[in-house]
Amino acid sequence: MIPHWLVKQILIGVAKVLPKTKLVPQKEEVKENLYRDLKKRKMAPYNVLLYKDKPRLGTALELLKATQELEQRLEEVSLPLLIMHGEGDVITDPSASKALYEKAKVKDKKLCLYKDAFHTLLEGEPDEVIFHVLDDIISWLNDHSNTKNKV
Repeated sequence: MIPHWLVKQILIGVAKVLPKTKLVPQKEEVKENLYRDLKKRKMAPYNVLLYKDKPRLGTALELLKATQELEQRLEEVSLPLLIMHGEGDVITDPSASKALYEKAKVKDKKLCLYKDAFHTLLEGEPDEVIFHVLDDIISWLNDHSNTKNKV
């Protein structure tokens, strides 16, 4: 989620002076849209891997720079790709995954879009969606594994 242009410019300026400051606005919808499954959303505060604070300005600035550079270099991707994205994800736009799929020069690529799924495909979705995602991962890995050719 990229803030309004003016807000972004102000935050970039402040980040250069106060990179450890936690001023990055975090919309409430981010918290609500990580987990689609309400029971799992209630358990999220207990997840030790989930960062629960506002990002530091310096971190946010570096993420913004990395995102912009990646967007400019999508066509350089040359390794086999498995791209997975929830169509209901409002944290990272599914169109970014679609753009990667379309622009990557590699021919061995697969795009899996999961209807109504949110951002955390392997954690915040109903179990049947998580199992579907895991099946897709295992299937892709099996298709790209040398061991299947040795049996």
